[in-house]
Parts: sequence; structure tokens; C-alpha cells
Amino acid sequence: VQLQASGGGLVQAGDSLRLSCAASGLTFSTYAMSWCRQAPGKERECVAAVSRRGRTTYYLDSVKGRFTISRDNTKNSVYLQMNSLKPEDTAVYYCAALQRDGGLVTGLVRPGESGYWGQGTLVTVSS
Repeated sequence: VQLQASGGGLVQAGDSLRLSCAASGLTFSTYAMSWCRQAPGKERECVAAVSRRGRTTYYLDSVKGRFTISRDNTKNSVYLQMNSLKPEDTAVYYCAALQRDGGLVTGLVRPGESGYWGQGTLVTVSS
């Protein structure tokens, strides 16, 4: 299984970025997907999740109203549109297909969390 995240970069506060994650080696449409992040010195947390068909989404309160998760099952891809970025959004962002809660995981990642993880893409937001 491969989850290839891309789209990170260096932006200024208030800017937007769109992250993409291309999945292979799994039946993508049967997995709910999450975007998670880990800032330096902090625990990994999942900030958004989308159901298998894309009809249901969940967000961490800190990104609600600014981030939008979506997916395209015809392209085996999941996306994270990030608007109004803040310096505290600086982190490595990962896409993940997790097992807990049917894959609709938001909040802190548990030690040894079961599922598939991508390699991460760095987002840096300068003030």
C-alpha cells in the first residue's frame, strides 16, 4: 500500500494550499481517509476525515471552517484544501487510512494506531 502526499510548501499566514494524496495498493473506495499532521515537538493529530463515498466529513475544531477534505474515488485520491493558514498549522501532513472508528478519525493519534500512513508533506506557514 502506498499513500503519496504532495502539495506542501512555504506560505505566508492567510494563504491557501491544497494537499493531494494518491493511493495505490488498496481498494481505495472501501476506506475512509484522514489527513493528520505532526508539528515539531507535538503529538500527531488527525485534523480531517472523509467517509468512503465522500458524503460525510469530520474536522478538528482548530481547522473547522478553514480546511476542507474531499476525495475522488475515480482517481484514488484524497485532498485537503487549506485556507486562511496560520503559523500554528505548520506541520508535516500525512494522509492515512486508519482502522479505528471506521476510519473516520479526528484528534490525537494513538500509539501504534493501526492503518496505512503516507510519507508526509511539509507545510510551513510564516507569520
